[in-house]
Amino acid sequence: MTKTTRPTPAEIRAFRADNPKMRERDIAARLEISEAALVAAEVGITAVRIDASVDRFLERIASLGEIMALSRNESAVHEKIGVYENMKFGAQAAIVLGENIDLRIFPKRWVHGFAVTKADGDQRRLSLQFFDKAGDAVHKVHLRPASNVEAYHAMVAELRIEDQSQEFSEDRSGYDNGATDGDVSRDELRDHWSRMTDTHEFFGMLKKLKIGRQNAIRAVGDDYAWKLDGGAVAEMMHACVREGLPIMCFVANEGTVQIHSGPIVNVQTMGPWINVMDPTFHLHLRQDHIAEAWVVRKPTKDGHVTSLEAYNARGEMIIQFFGKRKEGFDERPDWRAILEGLTRADASVAA
Repeated sequence: MTKTTRPTPAEIRAFRADNPKMRERDIAARLEISEAALVAAEVGITAVRIDASVDRFLERIASLGEIMALSRNESAVHEKIGVYENMKFGAQAAIVLGENIDLRIFPKRWVHGFAVTKADGDQRRLSLQFFDKAGDAVHKVHLRPASNVEAYHAMVAELRIEDQSQEFSEDRSGYDNGATDGDVSRDELRDHWSRMTDTHEFFGMLKKLKIGRQNAIRAVGDDYAWKLDGGAVAEMMHACVREGLPIMCFVANEGTVQIHSGPIVNVQTMGPWINVMDPTFHLHLRQDHIAEAWVVRKPTKDGHVTSLEAYNARGEMIIQFFGKRKEGFDERPDWRAILEGLTRADASVAA
């Protein structure tokens, strides 16, 4: 196998067998393949191809009972333990609004699905894994000791598709990083920004003005957005632990946004990772991937809403935090105070 030759499924399995302790994403990166190609190489052995239809998934997933839901991007892994409930279906977006499992799903991005069985000593670890057309993971469901294994096997049997090929071809056409640059003046940006009445209007404003999210934040002025020191995310997390302040934590990829709402308690740093290891919420964030962190203030009919947003070197948002609040109420003053007290960068780009 050479660098210019794509590894065959057999070669992928051989490399994996020779490197049993290597993380799957690291194996995929080493072999220059997608994570989905790594899983596909196991079809007929430890994996089964299943229908990736979001509607069919949501119709059946509650039968599994308690599971661990995992959504991630390149720099953050968001894990929630709970059950799928209060689900709303939609062609453009589906919603799960459970007590612990809180998701926004974009069905068109869910293209490939697999049921995966892994040996872990004497135990078997069962999961459902979904990927976009590029082979990047959009969502995974891992069974737990309390899960209904019989319902899992019935679900896999129902969702199994005819194509059980071990080959996988990535398709990265049509993706962009949102870093568009429109011909918009700072005054025009500030005018539109100041007239927002709901945070959900923000994306529409960016699209209308044809400006990327990070470019808008950099340009709008430091009364609406200011740049933070590189360690600000960890600083915020530790402050919220000390004060027992409930937060909302969003991690997104092409197909899914996964949300935690509530306090965080056990925050630990291990190498480049900062981790939350709470009973029903686990977060793993690569701090060394954060190129810029910003506090962002958006006007709403209930007063300003303040977020902390972290971006990678490509200008893509890694993670976003808000103070937990109820719709129709102003945000918590203690959350606002924490963000206003975070260490700022030496000079704000937006100044």
